[in-house]
Amino acid sequence: PSRSPLWLQDGPPALPEPQAPGPLITGLPDSVGNVVAITVDDGADASVIDAYLDFATDSGVRLTFFVTGSYPGWSDCRDKMLPLVESGQVQLGNHTWTHPGLTELTESGIISELSQCESLLNTSFGVTGAPFIRPPFGYRNGWTDSVCTQLGYSTQVMWYGSFGDSGLLTQEVLLGEARKWLLAEHIVLGHANAPTVTQLYGEIIEILRERSLQTVTLDDIYFGPGHDRHV
Repeated sequence: PSRSPLWLQDGPPALPEPQAPGPLITGLPDSVGNVVAITVDDGADASVIDAYLDFATDSGVRLTFFVTGSYPGWSDCRDKMLPLVESGQVQLGNHTWTHPGLTELTESGIISELSQCESLLNTSFGVTGAPFIRPPFGYRNGWTDSVCTQLGYSTQVMWYGSFGDSGLLTQEVLLGEARKWLLAEHIVLGHANAPTVTQLYGEIIEILRERSLQTVTLDDIYFGPGHDRHV
């Protein structure tokens, strides 16, 4: 079949032997080469989740979604997403159920937020998000980390650069951020909340091509391609 003009890569790139992630990651290990992890949070707009899935299918780009489970888009897009999850091209991590700051919750509140999201990942997609948790707003401390670890969420995933699109912004601003941060060994943060990014997939691919960057999921890096997330 003819390839989409967006096509970037076939499967995971060649990577060194994986080393399990530590308790906090903000970027990828030094040894991984010319690869970048694009991570997509929240999911407030189902049409943006849907567009990201089309982008993945059309380009081969590998994505890690950090799911805020209460948003209906994750269930709405399940049928399109499931084959990508099954193949390992799309990975799902935990971004809580309703997106509260973990540092403002009680222990039982944190447990409830993570458990409800994990339950959605289990029942809708047949996978666990563990050990990868992205704390909403990046709010975390040693105590919240320890509560997350009790639930199997032992790696807090921060980021090294962001598209800045948790809310609506212009194409020019988002592209400027993409050019600034899409670099080797970065974990870059985007959001499935507003439509601007969906108009820029071609430009994002051009940036990746110009820089000879391949995309990876966190699993590709830390557990090796083909890591089994099934529960």
